[in-house]
Amino acid sequence: MTRKLFVQAMTKFLLGVAAVGLLIFLPAGTLRFSQGWLLMGVLFVPMFLAGLFLMARDPDRLRRRLDAREKEMTQRSVLLLSGLMFIAAFLLAGLSFRFGWLRFPYWVSVLGTVLFLLGYGLYALVLKENAYLARTVKVEAGQKLVDTGLYGLVRHPMYAATLLLFLSMPLILGSLLSFLIMLAYPCLLVRRIRNEEEVLLRELPGYEAYRRRVRWRLIPFLW
Repeated sequence: MTRKLFVQAMTKFLLGVAAVGLLIFLPAGTLRFSQGWLLMGVLFVPMFLAGLFLMARDPDRLRRRLDAREKEMTQRSVLLLSGLMFIAAFLLAGLSFRFGWLRFPYWVSVLGTVLFLLGYGLYALVLKENAYLARTVKVEAGQKLVDTGLYGLVRHPMYAATLLLFLSMPLILGSLLSFLIMLAYPCLLVRRIRNEEEVLLRELPGYEAYRRRVRWRLIPFLW
């Protein structure tokens, strides 16, 4: 563990908590938004515990997860649009609670929580299987192709996990309008994956053969 990495991780974590909290509760006009607190809990408590685990056991992997500097222009545009999508979805969730716009029944929030935790579990499994997993699209020196476990079913299981995570967020918040906004994410994901595969074909040895062997990119039998 290094002090610099700890400070970097804690700073990003606390900024994330503050940003999401403001985006949800400020437009809601109250802190008595139980579904907002539910999302904050299931999102940030596991994230904090996972960060502590990686800090102690695998700081290099944590360092990769903290690096969000994209080199590919396509990826930068996807990240920008994704950020705008999240801002709009969270703001609408707060406003929907405040004014009663198109609210889901509470059991949908419970279902969304279950789906979100399943997505977190899937994400953790992917993180365990692929030591080179990063937030940015890049190929590191000496990086090896991972083609077992979940990578033997789909080529991008991490994105499959984020699809489950992100689409369940508006369900937890109980907002139909936010859910409609988040439906833009699969489209952005398709763009990100197509660009990422161009990079992997160009820079990662064996990826062409792997792509022929594992047909599905994101969801088996669909795409």
